[in-house]
Amino acid sequence: MKNTSLKIMVLILISCHMVSCEQETEFKTNRQDYDQFLDQGAMETTSKYFELWDNKIKPDSMQVLSLINVSGEYNRFFKGTGDIIYLKKAEQSLKKAVEIAAVGKAGYLRALARNYISQHRFREALDLAYKARKFGSGVNATQGLLFDVQMELGNYDVAKQYLDSIQNMSDFGYLIRVAKWNDHKGDLETAIRFMEKAKEKAESSKNRSLLLWSYSNLADFYGHAGRIEESYGLYLKTLELDPYSAHAKKGIAWIVYSYERNGKEALRILDSIINKNKSPEYYLLKAEVASFLGNDMLHVQALDDFYKLVRNKKYGDMYNAYNVDFYLNLDFNERALALAKREVKNRPTPESYGWLAYSLLKKGEKEKALEMVEGHIANETFEPAILYRAAEIYKANGKRQQVETLKKELMGSVYELGPLMEAQIAGL
Repeated sequence: MKNTSLKIMVLILISCHMVSCEQETEFKTNRQDYDQFLDQGAMETTSKYFELWDNKIKPDSMQVLSLINVSGEYNRFFKGTGDIIYLKKAEQSLKKAVEIAAVGKAGYLRALARNYISQHRFREALDLAYKARKFGSGVNATQGLLFDVQMELGNYDVAKQYLDSIQNMSDFGYLIRVAKWNDHKGDLETAIRFMEKAKEKAESSKNRSLLLWSYSNLADFYGHAGRIEESYGLYLKTLELDPYSAHAKKGIAWIVYSYERNGKEALRILDSIINKNKSPEYYLLKAEVASFLGNDMLHVQALDDFYKLVRNKKYGDMYNAYNVDFYLNLDFNERALALAKREVKNRPTPESYGWLAYSLLKKGEKEKALEMVEGHIANETFEPAILYRAAEIYKANGKRQQVETLKKELMGSVYELGPLMEAQIAGL
């Protein structure tokens, strides 16, 4: 009897220990991991390197190397501060370099095209890529650029041809692009494998810019795949290399908000970004978290701050999609529809058509919205946010089978969509 009691007690102790271990191994973020990066001061928008090259540029300067180096610094300042003025200054330096360069013009055209991609001036970027190709130098770099632009324009079949033309499993540029292609096709597992290979290439090369690219993008992929702890670890690695990376800080804020449902801490992280970075998009996430916390005043203030920033004409078309969403949430449906049409003209992707279809739905034109979904979205994208809007349109048109199919898929994407969407998905 004593032996039996002893065995039971031992089993209970073992069970308790196992439960305790399981609880201990459940992943949680730790603010001590990232607080040092949140406390980082604002980026210095000058340097001895920048001043050295900037001082060589005169109004009639013929110093191409100075212009290129200065544009690179402006790009760095833009990434660190989110201030659009630096992206525009980089554009001016690159345009001058293209204008005066006697040799290496193809490379400068590609650099200017990438600047235009950042500004969402995709058709202008495409024209520059074609011009670069005519010079015949850096063929693979130009083909890779053409893949990037055609993907942004939604010309996926053409983009795949460019991707196939640069196939090289030992090339970092090819690996990140084939990862992007597989992510577009909905094969996240394969996309991750290629991005992991790219990370290995970056680590063997010890190239800082390649490391930053591979760590931050792979962190995003891991998040989409539900591999939260690995995602978190790579965002931290990104910050170790670049303490100013707002993208990595936002990634951690999203984990804290969407995975841990800790809105208060997510707001603290977002405020640390906003204090140093002028990109409008962070205010939209702040508004969402405020809504999650039930703080209506903060929600409205964050939206107002977003709107004040995006009114800056220097942004051009960079925030069209964000603005469509913004207008729809305020029931400014006519404005949203006009902007969605503009975005489709500039960038006819499933996302753009998704916003156009959703704007039509909000205006009461559900049949036209359904036409957009069936013609430009169905089987063209696997992005959860786009699919959710498509599901709403299917529901409005009485297409229950399509709604149920999408609903099952979307329930597996709650982390990616955020806590506020969970109830909306359940209500489809």
